[in-house]
Amino acid sequence: MKQTIFITGTSTGFGKLMTETLSREGHTVVAGMRGIQGKNAAVAQALAALPNVDVVELEVTSDDSVNQAVAYALKKYGKIDVLVNNAAVAGFGLVEGYTIDQVKNMLEVNLYGVLRTYHAVLPSMRQARQGLIINITSGASGFSVPFMVPYLISKFGVETLTEGIQDELKPFGIENVTIQPGVYPTEMNNGSKAGIHADRPEVVNAYGEEAVQKFNVTGTALFGKMAEFKMDPQVIADGVLALVNMKKGTRPLRYPLDAIAQGADVEFIQARQDIKSRWVKNYGFPQ
Repeated sequence: MKQTIFITGTSTGFGKLMTETLSREGHTVVAGMRGIQGKNAAVAQALAALPNVDVVELEVTSDDSVNQAVAYALKKYGKIDVLVNNAAVAGFGLVEGYTIDQVKNMLEVNLYGVLRTYHAVLPSMRQARQGLIINITSGASGFSVPFMVPYLISKFGVETLTEGIQDELKPFGIENVTIQPGVYPTEMNNGSKAGIHADRPEVVNAYGEEAVQKFNVTGTALFGKMAEFKMDPQVIADGVLALVNMKKGTRPLRYPLDAIAQGADVEFIQARQDIKSRWVKNYGFPQ
């Protein structure tokens, strides 16, 4: 069944590939991005030329922008069957090297931006008593690693939202899923897209050369594995398509797509679920 799918962050990377992939399958795609009349005009025109693609201006850090884009889609198409929260920004650096304002900037995009879209689409989904929300998080959304903590705080937050709201939405027939990608060669990771990085250089200097070396080793490991496993961003777009095509009620809460993890991500998700089930039972919460 062809569906109306609203995607955030479609100018580059996963979002652009999702738009192209879902268009080929005959779905109607409302492709949200910033600067459709400015810096992203060329890609906006290219995507708009695809079958069933409608490009809209969208700034996920703005309540008004999100509400206007969703209202436009609902007025034109009458429904949003699927929301894909893809818009995000990466960031690296020491925790102490981030000002509080810089961490807030990270959260505005990666966490609050997701909450804004939930608030905008849920009324229509509740009325229709159906819907699917797909959130792109991170392969490390269940644990933390150095030099990426503010970024992972934002992604942990989206994982928390997705897991916690699932039971709240169940009576309305609405499902939500996180896709947990590993490291892929997109604009977010190759340096061509600006990130939200540590902004206190005096702190970095105070930590000294050892911290710099650890940071470099971490980066080398990430990018080395990305090349070794030939990570293809199309895998994530295909994952979105697979979730869209799954029968209602059969979709998993988490959908890991990380070849580098070599199955450890799947084991981690299952172990966490098993432990949570015991915890919920011990507290007497409904299951």
